[in-house]
Amino acid sequence: MSSGAATPMISVIIPTYNRSRLLRSTLTALADQHASTDVFEVVVADDGSTDDTRQTVEDFTDRLRLRYHFQEDLGFRAGAARNAGARLARGAILAFVDSGILPGPDFVTGHLAAHREPGPARAVVGYTYGFRPEHPTPGLEEILRTHTPEEVVRDYGAVPAFQDSRHSLFATARFYLARTALPWQLFWTCNCSVPAAEFWAVGGFDEDFRSWGAEDTELGFRLYRHGLSFEVSREGWAVDSPHPRRSDPDLSDNRSNMLTFLHKHPEPVLELLWAWYSKHLPQLEDTRDWHVRLELPAVRRAVNRARSLDVTAELAHLRDTLPPGTRVAVFGCGGELPAGFPPADLFDYDETLRQRLPTDPAHPTHHAIGIRTVLPDAAVDVVLITSRLTPLWRRWRTHILAEAHRIGRSVRGPLLEAAEPASDTAG
Repeated sequence: MSSGAATPMISVIIPTYNRSRLLRSTLTALADQHASTDVFEVVVADDGSTDDTRQTVEDFTDRLRLRYHFQEDLGFRAGAARNAGARLARGAILAFVDSGILPGPDFVTGHLAAHREPGPARAVVGYTYGFRPEHPTPGLEEILRTHTPEEVVRDYGAVPAFQDSRHSLFATARFYLARTALPWQLFWTCNCSVPAAEFWAVGGFDEDFRSWGAEDTELGFRLYRHGLSFEVSREGWAVDSPHPRRSDPDLSDNRSNMLTFLHKHPEPVLELLWAWYSKHLPQLEDTRDWHVRLELPAVRRAVNRARSLDVTAELAHLRDTLPPGTRVAVFGCGGELPAGFPPADLFDYDETLRQRLPTDPAHPTHHAIGIRTVLPDAAVDVVLITSRLTPLWRRWRTHILAEAHRIGRSVRGPLLEAAEPASDTAG
């Protein structure tokens, strides 16, 4: 199901599953683009729909250059569907939108313009009005029944309740994402684009994500580490049309997927991100208003404060008091081990010190604070929390202790007996 001989410049990929009504609205908006259909194509990637999705696609073959991929319904496989759509795509730029997203009339030209700007390859974040899953825009569904997306944006674009939920972050950085600490965290597949070559260079979407959430930011993370810059396109805007959301299961899925994300990229920034998504869990309840970008400066200051703190005496004391065969993990191991230290998983949030430790299968090292590690439950007999965690102890004590007790049968360390130490915080 395709048309047009000329190679399109950009391919718009839409994953979908039993949302033919929403898909129809998205295809209608794409058919109303100012850009010529010679410039772009649309690829619908169907994750096993049983409704009239295929017929909906066929209804637009005279208005759009369309390709259609169907995969068997084996559960939630949006990442696999997007990858399949990307394999069908012929454009040098891949744009992704969800069913129910209503691209503005300059969506295609806006995304293309962003990729044509001088400089390194970039990932483009399209501004998305009305995308507020936790706080839907009141009355938007009724307004969209009688107004085009362009009219709605013209009349309500300055209304905070209608603006992109990321708007305050964009505005703080003056819409220049190089000023933000975590630009990849703003890369959402409701409206985004990336060069096809760079998409495949990092492997596309990770298909291990089999429920809602995190697969887009995880791709953004890999694109960022690959060297791409990130840019907001206000010209490539879209509107998210209201539709039912499974909020509670979705949030639970997101927490689970953040743990998958962390296991794939174990390092402090992902520990913090996991903690943010898990802050309402009973054992980690945290009502403080914070986000990862607010915590990172404190972690970086802690690295500098603890850089010269030598904990070899603490490690030696543990070595001398453990019976043979004891399984050990150390939070805050530093850059040197005393002679004869037993086999242990070693964690430190200072990557420079971690890299000073010799490569040794008996002492695997991990770049981590200890907020959440990659070890399974009850993995070790003893967890030692050294004084290198002092600068972070007041802020993250509850999380670190919960994690130590999750992976270890017993927990030791000077911070457990000492009075609450001074620490650096983000607030």
